[in-house]
Amino acid sequence: MRKVNEENERIKRRYLKYLKAAKRKDPSTVQKASDGILRFEASTKYASFKKFRIEQVIKFRDHLDEEISKTTGKPLSKSTIATILAANKGFIFWLADQSGYKQRIRHSDADYFNMDAKGQRIASAVRETPYPSLEMARHAFNYMPEASEIDKRNKALFAFFMLTGARDGAVASLRLKHINMIDGCVYQDAREVKTKNSKSITTFFLPVDDEYLTCFTAWVAHLRTEKLFGPDDPLFPPAEISAIDGAFRVIGLKREIYRNANAIRQAIKEAFTRADLPAFTPHAFRKTLVRWADTYYPTRQAFKAFSQNIGHSSVVTSISAYCPISIEEQGALIKKKKKRKDDD
Repeated sequence: MRKVNEENERIKRRYLKYLKAAKRKDPSTVQKASDGILRFEASTKYASFKKFRIEQVIKFRDHLDEEISKTTGKPLSKSTIATILAANKGFIFWLADQSGYKQRIRHSDADYFNMDAKGQRIASAVRETPYPSLEMARHAFNYMPEASEIDKRNKALFAFFMLTGARDGAVASLRLKHINMIDGCVYQDAREVKTKNSKSITTFFLPVDDEYLTCFTAWVAHLRTEKLFGPDDPLFPPAEISAIDGAFRVIGLKREIYRNANAIRQAIKEAFTRADLPAFTPHAFRKTLVRWADTYYPTRQAFKAFSQNIGHSSVVTSISAYCPISIEEQGALIKKKKKRKDDD
């Protein structure tokens, strides 16, 4: 059990409440802030924040540079270090205005949590992330079994990601009432669906492959006509498990949404590994679809509609985040341009 400084715990609780209620930060962001502050607190052996000293920060930064990640067995990444330092910088800046601390801490003290310029460039650098091609996705989809109800659910889940490019957190919280099979769309209502930045999104099914739509349509019909699920029941329900003859077995589907997207991510990863492909996550589908849309929707207006369809307010976000030019493409395009000039 870790040490606890009750005075520190009280002021941290106030700060986290401030982030959540006043700054309207997402719960995951608040948790990252809490974890980052705890790391600094542990480095000071849980000394009172009223005894804050700049030397503590310098020692803490050195420790982060040398720390080995328990997950990867490698030194902490620059992006992880940047997140931890930013969490503490925000906390110390806020602390400088609080009664009992503002006589001991100045706003400028928070600047000592800044990362050096080189490290910041590395932390914020855009990296190429792997994603499945349309052919790889279809191959994995074809390998998915359909023997059980859970198998059918997982295959429909895969199809839905390819039809919409929706984020896994939102998909985990969707209910049948959010699906409109007549118009071929899903309404991600931010009041009920866990969308990014709590933004409501209307997403029309993408004409990627008819097989995906056929699979998903059959799943919705199964829920409505055979399972007698109603509008408020989940679109992708968790499995209901019970002990039978001394063993735990799936006995049906629950009428409740997932608490998080972990099981959904695992189902998609397993679909790819079953087909001897890399274990892509649902988020990788978004890059697959942006690449597809770059050709399928060649006009500016059409691509803007696609960008809006996957929840982006700006086309720039779709292009810069999901459709960057690789080094190979960069070289090929530049050389092609030069060749044309020489020909002229």
